[in-house]
Amino acid sequence: MIRIIQNTLPVFFILAFFWVSAQDDNILKPVEIHPPQPSLPIQKSQSDEQLAAKYFRDRNFTKAIILYEKLYNDKNKNIYYTYYFYCLIKLEEFKKAEKLVKKQIKDFPSRTKFMVDLGYVYNEAGEYNKARKQFEQAIKELPTNNKASVLELANAFLYRNLTDYSVEVYKKAGRTSGYPYLLELGNLYLQIGNYAGMVDAYLDYVDYDQIYAGAVQPRLQNALKDDPDNKISNYLRVELLTRVQKNPNKIYFSKMLLWLLIQEEDFEMALTQSKSLDRRLDQQGEGLYELANICLANKEYKTAIEAYKAILKKGKDNYLYIDARIGLLSAHYLKVTTMATPDSDDLKELEYEYVSALDEYGKNASTIVIMQYLGHLSAFYLNNTDQAVNILNEAINIRSASPQDIAACKIELADVLLLAGDVWDAKLYYAQVEKTFKNDPIGYEAKFKNAKLSFYIGEYDWAKAQLDVLKAATSKLIANDALRLSVLISDNIAEDSSTMALEMYAKADLLSYRNDFDAAITTLDSIFELAGWHPIFDEVVLKKAEIRLTENKYEQAAVLLQKVVDDYPDDITADNALFLLAGLYENQFEDTDKAMEYYQQLLNDYPSSLFTVEARKQYRLLRGDFEKETLTEEEKFLFNLENN
Repeated sequence: MIRIIQNTLPVFFILAFFWVSAQDDNILKPVEIHPPQPSLPIQKSQSDEQLAAKYFRDRNFTKAIILYEKLYNDKNKNIYYTYYFYCLIKLEEFKKAEKLVKKQIKDFPSRTKFMVDLGYVYNEAGEYNKARKQFEQAIKELPTNNKASVLELANAFLYRNLTDYSVEVYKKAGRTSGYPYLLELGNLYLQIGNYAGMVDAYLDYVDYDQIYAGAVQPRLQNALKDDPDNKISNYLRVELLTRVQKNPNKIYFSKMLLWLLIQEEDFEMALTQSKSLDRRLDQQGEGLYELANICLANKEYKTAIEAYKAILKKGKDNYLYIDARIGLLSAHYLKVTTMATPDSDDLKELEYEYVSALDEYGKNASTIVIMQYLGHLSAFYLNNTDQAVNILNEAINIRSASPQDIAACKIELADVLLLAGDVWDAKLYYAQVEKTFKNDPIGYEAKFKNAKLSFYIGEYDWAKAQLDVLKAATSKLIANDALRLSVLISDNIAEDSSTMALEMYAKADLLSYRNDFDAAITTLDSIFELAGWHPIFDEVVLKKAEIRLTENKYEQAAVLLQKVVDDYPDDITADNALFLLAGLYENQFEDTDKAMEYYQQLLNDYPSSLFTVEARKQYRLLRGDFEKETLTEEEKFLFNLENN
């Protein structure tokens, strides 16, 4: 028996219900606002409505009820019923409220919401048995073959905060009609915070017909976004594992488990699951290739390499073999070049792999990405700019290649030319890409690099104009970088138009780009000799710290970053310095407590920082918020999948 809520302020008194249909949800959502506030009519002749609305807003229900009773009797509109009913309940005139609702039931016999109103009157009058019987009678008389009636009754209970009855409505309708109402039930559980019930209902809906997985996954994804304690995620994972174990032939649950592992960025376990699905479904590596690309995008190079290798083991006749080979080379490249200090032997081996692949497959549209990476490797890691320019020039002249691939190679070529000191040709290639892809991320990238090149050569006005346009770019990373450089320029041009300090900073930045770190540091230090104080000093210290980080001189970098925090707390670089410090202590010094301290300081002192979201995520991770109690069982289960 479902208990009636007693001696509590009815939700009706604090909710006004907007009957807004959620897209594809088939459920109407209550919105928490103040009590219903009747709007003032436009026509002056409607003085009763105006006066009633005024009394209602002033909570003078004694006077408001007189007018609303008259308006209801004269016009019998549901809008007047709502306010009249509200006033009766507030004034505890329960007999009149009962009579009013019974009239509505008589006038609108198909509107089940009024049956709930009647039970609500009894509940507020303290007649709980009568209320319970009325609610149960409403459910008993529900025409479950009428979906509109089912939805209206469920939402009428939800509106009165009688959610147990809403659940009962859906369950009864699901048992007695040809439609399960599991999606609606899951939506209801989500609204009231019953996440276990939500997961069970959604998964049962998929089990009812696997075609509905496409409707369920977006809802689960939205729920997972608002799951700071990972309660939903953990329950969903365990429930999927349980269903996969009990019903191994229901492949859709295995696919959903893989989807969840990817959502959680648990890529190693996702790889194990993907291999299992590949064998069972004879996917020819399709799922593995998709996962490998996801891992590559998320900088999970080790897992990406394993996934690509799994495809290559299928042999050269596999239609994904060449793509997997290119992907493997890309993953190897990124893994080596993102290391703090790439080993020269690793770099040479990587170069050999690229050259061998081009010898085997030729230089064409399918291998243009290999050519791009080889060009970057040659110029920036092997100090062979001539080889880089040659290979990239060949790449941009492959007519059958896609415009996007050619554009990427042009940007790479411009980067190499800038490295070699050929500024004007570099500017030309950046401009070509920018013009061709004006409203595309690759065009934004070219525009930013062109603006930065102009910054290097002292064209500050033009650079800033381009950067200000990019601040509104759809690419968040480009927009943030553009904002920082724009502010750097505007904040450091002196009132007398002197740009000496800015010119020296730009020179040091270019030297750093060319990996001439000693000269860059020397140039930055000389800026402090220009004056006792200059607004660019904080940027100078931060740039020195960034260079030391590039050189893996972590102790020196930490000292410089701390100096930014201590000496320039009100400048725009302070939050950046704190974030870098926290990362240093987390990843290099392995001092979790100190890292958490810096993340916490960033969150407290700079709540509007661009680094806030990532800082909060890392802080919670270090605090242990995301530990999974079932990890050992999952590892055992997925190990069994891998070896069966």
